[in-house]
Amino acid sequence: MTKTILGLSGSLRRASFNAGLLRAAAGVVPEGTRIQIGSIREVPLYDGDQEDASGLPESVRQLQSHLAAADGLLLVTPEYNNGVPGVFKNAIDWMSRGDGLAMFVGKPVAVIGASTGGFGTILAQSHWLPVLRTLKTDFWAETRLMVSRAEKVFDDQGNLTDDKTRDVLRNYLASFAASL
Repeated sequence: MTKTILGLSGSLRRASFNAGLLRAAAGVVPEGTRIQIGSIREVPLYDGDQEDASGLPESVRQLQSHLAAADGLLLVTPEYNNGVPGVFKNAIDWMSRGDGLAMFVGKPVAVIGASTGGFGTILAQSHWLPVLRTLKTDFWAETRLMVSRAEKVFDDQGNLTDDKTRDVLRNYLASFAASL
């Protein structure tokens, strides 16, 4: 039976290191596991009035559907100003609306990320913890993966080019998948 991990990148940039890290992850998951890459690009800014008037946007319902079908969730987070990017947090906020909140409860969640800084995405990853606790997820903390100096391991199109980083990613995903 194939395990499915919903993977979300928190960057909208075309040549995003984090979107590239997610694509690379989809290519190195262990046999019997697949990553369903979701997109937060079409998720609007949260507006309770919009939700009351029109319900959940289609983009959010689609992400909720992917989450409901997934065995785990992989958040690939950039770090902006020492924290979680607003656009990424906004998408998770929308996903938790309506029936979505129940879909997070007990869901295994892993967080990785890439940054041009020397500390990778350590602060953004830590910034996710109160959100994931509030959503009652099963945060997977066996190990961490933070890609520092990302401009040295990704090309100008956002593709991972470094074999050592790819191997670390492969091992990380093997451990996460084995926990599902």
